[in-house]
Amino acid sequence: MQRTHVNCTVNGDQVDFLATDDTSLLNALRDELGLISVKEGCGTGDCGACTIVVDDKINCACLMFAPEAEGLTITTVEGMALGEQLHPLQQTFLEGAALQCGVCTPGFLVAAKALLDRNPDPTETEIRYALAGNLCRCTGYDKIIRATQEAAVQMQTSKQRGAST
Repeated sequence: MQRTHVNCTVNGDQVDFLATDDTSLLNALRDELGLISVKEGCGTGDCGACTIVVDDKINCACLMFAPEAEGLTITTVEGMALGEQLHPLQQTFLEGAALQCGVCTPGFLVAAKALLDRNPDPTETEIRYALAGNLCRCTGYDKIIRATQEAAVQMQTSKQRGAST
């Protein structure tokens, strides 16, 4: 089968790779680019384990073909930290034990960041709604919701401190 050259931006870096027309973006991200945080949980877009941001909208990488990524901007959980400094969501998930086996965690983090990017002060209901497409089979959801709430508070406090200096 013929392979297509795909050029896109992933986690702030220009990348290119070859993929067949039937290669999922999930498999290309994992196999061609080594981004193993993007997990395959169901392969049908029902679990959220492969959640990524594509041009500022959350998407399931298992539901996109790799050639569709041409020219797009993609963010995975690997793109959240600033060097060695974890994103506040990553830190609150660790501190609040909002993870267990880790399969769902990257998808939850990406979806939560997308929410906080567009709504820095969400209600609990808004958080639950925004994360409804992500399933966890181990921890339940309370710690995930609390970690997201705590990250929102920390990010607002940090932004206020930055504005006052």
